[in-house]
Amino acid sequence: MNRRNFIKQTSVAAAGLTILNFPLSGKGAPSNKVVIAVMGLNGRGAYHAAKFAEIAGVEVAYLCDVEDGALNKGLNALKGKPRKPTVEKDIRKLVTRTDFDALVIAAPDHWHAPATLLGLANGKHVYVEKPCSHNPHESELLITAQSKYGKLVQVGSQRRSFPTLINAVKEVKGGIIGEPYMAKSWYTNARKPIGVGKTVNVPPTLDFNLWQGPAPREAYRDNLVHYNWHWFWNWGTGESCNNGNHEIDCCRWFLDVDFPTKVTSAGGRYAYTDDWETPDTQIASFEFGDKKVITWEGRSCNSFRVEDSGRGFIIYGTKGTLVNLGGGDYKIYDGSNKLIKEVAPDLEIDPNDPVSASGEADMYHLNNFVESIRGDATINAPITEAHKSVVLCHLANIAQRTGSTLHCDPRNGHIVVSARPTAYFRFK
Repeated sequence: MNRRNFIKQTSVAAAGLTILNFPLSGKGAPSNKVVIAVMGLNGRGAYHAAKFAEIAGVEVAYLCDVEDGALNKGLNALKGKPRKPTVEKDIRKLVTRTDFDALVIAAPDHWHAPATLLGLANGKHVYVEKPCSHNPHESELLITAQSKYGKLVQVGSQRRSFPTLINAVKEVKGGIIGEPYMAKSWYTNARKPIGVGKTVNVPPTLDFNLWQGPAPREAYRDNLVHYNWHWFWNWGTGESCNNGNHEIDCCRWFLDVDFPTKVTSAGGRYAYTDDWETPDTQIASFEFGDKKVITWEGRSCNSFRVEDSGRGFIIYGTKGTLVNLGGGDYKIYDGSNKLIKEVAPDLEIDPNDPVSASGEADMYHLNNFVESIRGDATINAPITEAHKSVVLCHLANIAQRTGSTLHCDPRNGHIVVSARPTAYFRFK
């Protein structure tokens, strides 16, 4: 089955399912307990399992992964917790269980949208890590499914739950830097080459068929699992969707813009010669009519900092500038570049931590999800907003891969004109 048919069938699969007609949790439940299942446990998911289990009234009941070592990481993360989780390797079977409330997804990118659809169609709230889709159309499907099934979807854009940044957005909208019109964002790292992989037998600890799931089938290679799939188009989405998604989302949030009118991208795989397919160097720009613009600079293999930080964003206004260095911090300068306000992060972060680049500040976002399930809060990063941000990242990749300037419909982000250059370009 190809990916398009899998997604289509998954999105309508609930037609023959019996969805629970009473709340397992929330204000109408016998108790306020929230029961969670976690999919994808090698890194981020095991962290999520541990952190969700720290929240009062939350139990992690199920762990789902297709690789034994990752499952062990998840089990170890929950050692000493009152409830011992049940292991289920097949997400299709897991979502049919009726004794948990929410599905947390930290699997590879190509599984994010299909697993979210499966969760929603089976009556589950969903917390899905960024990127919420492997291509622009998938997150449109998620918006439709979320509306249809009436469940919550929180996307892992954690900065939208940082109290300091929530306040910073209010200040910018209140005019502290005048009218914001440009945003610059960046991410740097010192990733090493991944080499040229050899086709080898699938390890006995891995169900590679289920790992590939809805993706077109390729042979197993020895430089793919666990992390390097990020740099292959078949399963990953590159650095723009991997880390750029966070800062690009913040830029869109602060500028108060939705879909672009024009997108360009320059870059490539420059640092090494190996199997890595996505850009390790990318400079993308997103124009919103003739009023506002966002730029993103990604350097996966050169960690020289911008503003002395490996990641962050700057908002330029008619009367001043706001600078963020990757966490909950920000500085505001007036029109003469004089510092007029400085807010330190309430929690320190490691911007290049592959498990949690926002550290303990993630708890704001996880708590927001749980409290929203209980009916005591509103989702801070709903799929409707996450879709707008991930579309920018996808459009940057499309512009990069086609060598085109993309002209888009500002109502939905759809490409309406693709102005290809006269020079030869290679679509890989």
